[in-house]
Amino acid sequence: MPTTDTDALIAAAEAALRAPSIFNTQPWHWRVAGNALELSADPQRQLPVVDPDHRMTTLSCGIALHHARTALAAEGRTTEVDRLPDPARPGLLARIRVAGRQPVTPADIRRYESTLIRHTDRRLFTDRRVPAEAVDGLRRAAEGEGAHLFLVRPEDTPVLASAVSQAQATQLADPAYRAELARWTHPAEAGGSGVPIDTATPPTSRTVPVREFGIEGTGVLAPGEGHDETAVYAVLAGDGDSPRDWLRAGEALSAVLLTAVSEDLAVSPMSDVIEVAATRLRLGRMLSGIGYPFLVLRVGVAEPATRVPATPRRDPAEVIEVSS
Repeated sequence: MPTTDTDALIAAAEAALRAPSIFNTQPWHWRVAGNALELSADPQRQLPVVDPDHRMTTLSCGIALHHARTALAAEGRTTEVDRLPDPARPGLLARIRVAGRQPVTPADIRRYESTLIRHTDRRLFTDRRVPAEAVDGLRRAAEGEGAHLFLVRPEDTPVLASAVSQAQATQLADPAYRAELARWTHPAEAGGSGVPIDTATPPTSRTVPVREFGIEGTGVLAPGEGHDETAVYAVLAGDGDSPRDWLRAGEALSAVLLTAVSEDLAVSPMSDVIEVAATRLRLGRMLSGIGYPFLVLRVGVAEPATRVPATPRRDPAEVIEVSS
């Protein structure tokens, strides 16, 4: 158990390494200095084709930021967070300071424990329906972090499916995209980042298609049974569309993912429809102009009998800098 604030900040940065990210690039760098923890985007882990404006990179870093906050709360630390604190350093996304101490609640512990068991599940969901009250809990989690979670109405699901298919066709037609995807997709034993092939499923019939990480249709993980007919689709959105909004969207996504664990739900983020400008606009029209779409979430009940293989993580020594 950390005994000093500096120890707690180091432990929080280590916990944040479990956060999911676009293509599992883990595009963050942490710096611990005294009672402050700085989060920066790692320029070596940008995706120039998929994410030229760094939207998804910033959102991914926001997930890590919330994971770090969650770890600090579980250690009884109160925090103050400055987001984009220095205009002269646009890569510096946030600075967390320990402000004091407070009693640890059971909810703090549950959220932290959820970071240990959360994983992305790309398999088809079971035929169990998602309880309405559980969806309400996900919505409240997003709102608590300054974002919104809009459910896609059943009659709009074909529109979403069409937009996702359009985005995927646009990307796959681009050789540069295929090369970038191949760079970050590899066998499970290779490297500490990227998407292992054995966490992807081969093509199968779905209500809304998901990204195919194996370009040639490879994938080791069995897709499951059904057609995702019980899946619930939601759009994570915000009131603005700036880097600060993208960062807050990542924090909201983390809160949603951790809440889903406590509700025994699986969530599979879908970003391809956001990565293509034309389909992002289509998604915005689906929201009737209420908010800017950041991500689509596929929510359902996963098959409990088999576990999805873990995605690799970078060595903390590569990611966390401790200043004397």
